[in-house]
Amino acid sequence: MSRPLPADLLLTGARIHTVDPRLPEAEALAVRDGVIVWLGPDAAAAAWAGPDTERIDAGGRLVLPGFVDAHNHVRLGSDADCVQLAGVRTLEEIQERMWVWLAEHPGAEWIEAEAFDYSAIPGGRMPTAADLDPVTGEVPAFVLSYDVHTAWLNTAALRRLGITRDRTDLPFGTAAVDPLTGEPTGFVKDFAIKGLSRDGYRALRELGVPWASPDRQYGRLARSLDDAIGFGITTVVEPQNSLDDLELYERARAEGRLRSRIVAALFHPRGTGPEDLDAFAGAARTYAGDRLRVGPLKLYIDDVVEPRTAALLEPYAGCGHHRGETFYPAEEFAELLAGLDARGFQCFVHATGDRGIRTVLDAVEHARAVNGPRDARHQVVHVECLDPEDVPRFAELGVVACMQPRHCAPEIAGPGQDWAENVGEERWHKAWPMRSLHEAGAVLAFSSDWNVAEMDPVIGIYTAVTRRSLDGGEAWQPGETVDVATAVHGYTMGSAYANFLEAERGSLTVGKAADFVVLSRDILRVPPEEIPGTVAETVVVAGEVVHRA
Repeated sequence: MSRPLPADLLLTGARIHTVDPRLPEAEALAVRDGVIVWLGPDAAAAAWAGPDTERIDAGGRLVLPGFVDAHNHVRLGSDADCVQLAGVRTLEEIQERMWVWLAEHPGAEWIEAEAFDYSAIPGGRMPTAADLDPVTGEVPAFVLSYDVHTAWLNTAALRRLGITRDRTDLPFGTAAVDPLTGEPTGFVKDFAIKGLSRDGYRALRELGVPWASPDRQYGRLARSLDDAIGFGITTVVEPQNSLDDLELYERARAEGRLRSRIVAALFHPRGTGPEDLDAFAGAARTYAGDRLRVGPLKLYIDDVVEPRTAALLEPYAGCGHHRGETFYPAEEFAELLAGLDARGFQCFVHATGDRGIRTVLDAVEHARAVNGPRDARHQVVHVECLDPEDVPRFAELGVVACMQPRHCAPEIAGPGQDWAENVGEERWHKAWPMRSLHEAGAVLAFSSDWNVAEMDPVIGIYTAVTRRSLDGGEAWQPGETVDVATAVHGYTMGSAYANFLEAERGSLTVGKAADFVVLSRDILRVPPEEIPGTVAETVVVAGEVVHRA
């Protein structure tokens, strides 16, 4: 038997968890031209070594396929120029942080902040300009919620942005008004739908909001891309982009910052017309490479539970008749999805409430009836509050459940937090039903939803396995946990399949791309409480070492 051609890269001394049932484990793998050409035992690895072969000795560590983060806002990212409010639990501390920032930046034209938590506002209410005015004065303040679905402005910003009682329907959101006076309160809803759109960014730039400038956008993208590869995320699905945003990825590629592969979904807001769809299809043809691919469409059917803007089947706890609204009537959305499906588009649909999710599933069912079944792999993104009757429909309709396990952590959504209190204890069994969906045969595609939650996949895996907070404590809804192997599958093969990438990524298989990560701990064997803190020691993309811890 002839000796094989030498490998470009040879990994040995590993415990390789391939996520491929045909060869579940191996000790070594060989790479040539960016592709895996062999997996097997250490004893046979020497045959693949040559004088120019790069060697990696894993030292017995766990090796996984590179993580595929199915919903990661790397372009939105986290902004170093913003006041950081993550983890702040009281209004007083929010005010203190903003006061300190202003003291350190005399003469600032704007004060911008990110990641405020709804639960920090007392009494279960939404924030107002009056909460910011005492510390911000005449400096306009622009504050984003942790989920970036809402914005919070002071009085100076309301004036600067031209928001009045007669102008509340904005290109970047919908201004809430006081029910008694009719005056804008300083709270802006629908920011994710309108403010993060092409028109929304343009409007904010024209109004002089620094956060929306192209350079600030690129800075957020570049830092997030560095973080992604450091966490072993070799493929990032960026779920909401306009055609304007694609040049940011081109810049990142030109500057060597695009080390992870990117799938960029294009945003389809209300009002998107046939010419836009033609442009989207053209972009998909232009950007069809293995490093930067464009194609899926992002839509919204509802908003989020915390400010009570998700669509529920029954009213919010303590809210009388209010059960939220969908952004489209059910019949209109069904026709919209059927039309997109007929053109061959894959759709990622944001849906958090049980009525919102059911509306999406009904629309997919309608599309299949009108167009005939096809391998569309439409996704319901988030799946936070799912009625048990709809659990089997995911597998029946071929719909992917794109979920973010960290969102269901007790300290984020559990008892005492706005999500759990707004939904009400009688519906807690509907919260993030990962195990129920898995057992019903649904495809789970796991993701971080950065910067809404931590980007690190091992934190998501830990939460999926335990439903506990990062410091331990009591599990919330532990009946919906999954095992570690299932969670890993969700962050690798599940997410690859969800994005039509299963033939080239998601598992360590001969013929697939050599994207893998060497972890500092064996998360498949250590106690679950030891999973957080696991580090991606070596990250390889297309056979090239792109990160070492």
